[in-house]
Amino acid sequence: MVNFFYQYGLIGLFLAAFLSGSVVPFNSEAVLSLLIYSGFNVTSSLISATAGNTLGGLSIYYMGYLGKMEWIEKYAKVKPEKIHAMLPKLQKYGPVAATLTFVPIIGDVFILALGFFRISPFLTVLFMILGKLIRYLAVIGFMKAVM
Repeated sequence: MVNFFYQYGLIGLFLAAFLSGSVVPFNSEAVLSLLIYSGFNVTSSLISATAGNTLGGLSIYYMGYLGKMEWIEKYAKVKPEKIHAMLPKLQKYGPVAATLTFVPIIGDVFILALGFFRISPFLTVLFMILGKLIRYLAVIGFMKAVM
């Protein structure tokens, strides 16, 4: 599957990152690593991966924002109790929690809860971008170190 996205270059990376950032389980880091290893431009790859992953995360945020628990349970496989249990943390840390949206499983719950409770969309997006950017920078740094 990684090769499928790889053959489309930066557009494939964007799509892989979008899927990875949404409720679809996928490893966009593998596609990014393969592109970097193949000599693709680091800056373009970083922008493509970050933009795709952020938009994927926004799809989860929007699902929470709509507040349809049926959708959240059906597509994100998250129980309402988990969303409501996040409220104290979100009241304390707010949009800064969005930097953790790249973490598997709990990241989706954070972003769903941020959307469900309609916590500062603008700041949430900024912190989400920051978290995803840092993760992809770490992947690129690792790839450069081993190349």
